[in-house]
Amino acid sequence: MRKLVQNLAHRCSRCKLAPRWCVCSAHRDIAVPLEIDVLMHHRELFRPTSTGNLIDRAIPASRLHVYRRERRLGVADLQVPGREVWLLHPHGEPAPQPPPAADTIQAIFLDGSWREASSMAQEVAGWGRLISLPMSGESRYWLRAQADGTRFSTAEALLFLLKYLGLDEAHEALRLQFELHVYAGLRARGLKILGEEFLATSPIRTAFADTIAALNVSRPREAGGDGREVKAAEAEDTKSCP
Repeated sequence: MRKLVQNLAHRCSRCKLAPRWCVCSAHRDIAVPLEIDVLMHHRELFRPTSTGNLIDRAIPASRLHVYRRERRLGVADLQVPGREVWLLHPHGEPAPQPPPAADTIQAIFLDGSWREASSMAQEVAGWGRLISLPMSGESRYWLRAQADGTRFSTAEALLFLLKYLGLDEAHEALRLQFELHVYAGLRARGLKILGEEFLATSPIRTAFADTIAALNVSRPREAGGDGREVKAAEAEDTKSCP
């Protein structure tokens, strides 16, 4: 435990990355009309790879709730009056067409490894309407191993929801924050070649040119802050809504 606390002391309190790879200079607040709640497995809290943490810092109005099996939450602890609760799930009913107004929805996302999210899903299945969004393409979440490219991170699930609801400005803003999050995470692991491969097809190359340049300036590493201490925790299954 003491080692974990010491390692956390070497990370930015906001983006959870070592100061060498901190991306907070490119932070932009994002406003959305829908209610967003992230139910995060307690083990996910301190993982710098977490896109649930990314949502929490990028969208100030979102709410983060910590899930612990021994201290369970109920829908009454989260539900906002006047909103229909949506739980995104691949086996849910197809998203309605045309899309409803965003300010009538409360979306709850499950954040953890695939194993953790699957366990949480069993407990929250009755909390609201299970909705399956049209998701296509390959995941850009290169920070955790995946069985295939069709599983998406929590932030990517939210990106699909924003696109479905026609919230294009918020979608693009979150996409940029997400892509920067992934790139910095790759570099923090010392995966420079993979990071450059990711950057080659990312809009952040031009959108955050100054931040990218700063990340690529050679400098001494912070003692104990190069991210190696969390590799074991980050090597778990890809996280996403179940």
